[in-house]
Amino acid sequence: MSSIWVGIDSTSDGTRVLATAGPTETILKARLSATVHHPRAVAALLEALAMWQGQPVRAAVVVDGPGGSSATRLCLDSWDFGGPPLYTLEFVHGRKRRHRDRLDGVGRFHDLRQLLLFEVAR
Repeated sequence: MSSIWVGIDSTSDGTRVLATAGPTETILKARLSATVHHPRAVAALLEALAMWQGQPVRAAVVVDGPGGSSATRLCLDSWDFGGPPLYTLEFVHGRKRRHRDRLDGVGRFHDLRQLLLFEVAR
């Protein structure tokens, strides 16, 4: 069964989310606030994507990036990772961004697409 790939990168400026169906088909791009306002926000987002698309979600959250801890901003530092079978979540080390891209609406998300290809798809 195929799965939805989700990359989440949170900095002090905001949180970017990229979801793809396989390596090339983008199904969701979002720029959200830097900090979630409910401890289950990330889990609810991943569960909703899995239920909407009818496929499990494989997600990766970038950690140790610029601007502080992503896990703390996203309320993931005390999260139970037993998790439902609708999604899996991994923490991955951030990669240095080549450039900032804010020209095309919410941006190209090239770095998160690369993260999905190299971390989630393995």
